[in-house]
Amino acid sequence: MKFSCEKSTLLDAINISSRAVSGKSAMALLEGLLLRAGDRLTLTGYDLSLGIRTTVDADVIEPGEVVLGARILGDIIRKLPDDVVYLETDDKLLTTIKCGRSVFNIIASPADDFPQLPEVLQDCSISLPENVLKRAISQTIFAVSDNESKPIHTGELFEVSGSNLNIVAVDGYRVSIRRETLDAPVLEPLKFVVPGSALRELERILDDSDGSVAIYPDEKHILFSVGDTELITRLIDGEFLNYRAAIPTDADYRIQAETRALITAVERVSLITTEKLKNPVRLDFDGDVLKLSCITAIGKSYDECTFDGEISNLEIGFNNRYLLDALRACNENEKIALAFKGALNPLVITPLEGDRFTYLVLPVRLKAND
Repeated sequence: MKFSCEKSTLLDAINISSRAVSGKSAMALLEGLLLRAGDRLTLTGYDLSLGIRTTVDADVIEPGEVVLGARILGDIIRKLPDDVVYLETDDKLLTTIKCGRSVFNIIASPADDFPQLPEVLQDCSISLPENVLKRAISQTIFAVSDNESKPIHTGELFEVSGSNLNIVAVDGYRVSIRRETLDAPVLEPLKFVVPGSALRELERILDDSDGSVAIYPDEKHILFSVGDTELITRLIDGEFLNYRAAIPTDADYRIQAETRALITAVERVSLITTEKLKNPVRLDFDGDVLKLSCITAIGKSYDECTFDGEISNLEIGFNNRYLLDALRACNENEKIALAFKGALNPLVITPLEGDRFTYLVLPVRLKAND
């Protein structure tokens, strides 16, 4: 195998494909990248659960394929001068990397032993813009559970009907829902759960352009195609929470608030909380004024903000991080609607118009000294 490629192009491909490489594995090849030189250069990382394959332009002199350690390859290319990189592997798998006056010789592994990525049927496809999917993931992923005892909730539910796509995450304390419109309707309704870990890597691959993402779910795996990059991951089996039943349909209190002002107030009173010193943020509604406070071993904090509406004699507590995650997922330049049933019932956050998102956060039972 012999090819040359611009350093920046090669490094970008290494950085993307390395996201699916095992840090430490009993199978050494899983710590490597498969480099395949043909009409173009393809780099593949695969940890037996998540696979990322990306293709770039290169001047291929001799086609071939080898496996190189992802960490050492990335470190070498990263430190090379900004110029054309020349890579050549001989019949004994000795790989020479040259750029400018720099020369490295490293031993590769045969490509035959590298595990093949699953073949994903492309009978059914979903399409939407990159920036839309990136935003939908970033604004729901915070509510994915890390509790492995319920594997189904360590992923996000994709629910498709016609042109409508719902993306849902739950973790036992909160629910996040984003609703998007597909580029083209699907003929049959679809439901599948994608691992949160894979979606976090997909979010990093996506950019803010309106280029199209093609999604191909089959029975056990799913393929996301983004430009010259493909991400393949297993789907999670199981029964996802009936999230619609979890969202209260009635409320005793409904108010409107400036998102940015509410975030800022919660952030300020949360300054005295730490990972070791956790206490709920207390929300005390007094007319059209929201009084926020918190008490920890460090001290006390207090702040106020106004809202549209009127509530009296309602005091409710929240984990500050859970509340902030939901608020930050909203458009900070808009007002939001907040609905309550009571001090022990969940808070539901929605836009003033439409239903493009819904966030539910469970309260914390307040004690006298909180």
